[in-house]
Amino acid sequence: MKKPNAEERKRMCTRKRRYRTQGDALDAAVLVGVAGKRTAYQCPLCKQWHLASG
Repeated sequence: MKKPNAEERKRMCTRKRRYRTQGDALDAAVLVGVAGKRTAYQCPLCKQWHLASG
């Protein structure tokens, strides 16, 4: 699988919900019942936190 280019990375970031902190992202995962299935990571583009399937 090829690596996404800059435009594709930006598009991937803007489609995802952003959280101010890692704790906020993980709390959101708990609220929707996917805590064990998701991890949080800090996005290098927007510097905020996103949830990723883990």
